[in-house]
Amino acid sequence: MKKFNSFKDLLVWQKSMNLTVAAYSSIKKLPQIENFGLISQMQRSVVSVPSNIAEGYGRNQTRDFIRFLQISMGSLYELQTQMEICYRLAYIEKKEYDNFDHDSVEIAKMLSALIRKLKESL
Repeated sequence: MKKFNSFKDLLVWQKSMNLTVAAYSSIKKLPQIENFGLISQMQRSVVSVPSNIAEGYGRNQTRDFIRFLQISMGSLYELQTQMEICYRLAYIEKKEYDNFDHDSVEIAKMLSALIRKLKESL
């Protein structure tokens, strides 16, 4: 497996950072009534995705990295659910939801592949 100098070299981290920025853009559109509900939950979920990739990488232990990638995956699934709630409540438009869904599915596949590769290396 290719050796990376930093977690920032990981394409899955880069894409999850882009997803975070895009999600924050969507979150800004939510009504103020959601400040202490959906908004705060979505912010925690989306920030957790790249953060756990970075933290796991920094542990310098393959088993720890796998565990943090799995946490990242869980946060991503949580965010997918929250974005669908936003769409169903008509807080975001279909095109915005579809773009998010496409990007988040791609990241989920990348995380799964990375977890699989790391497990094979154990």
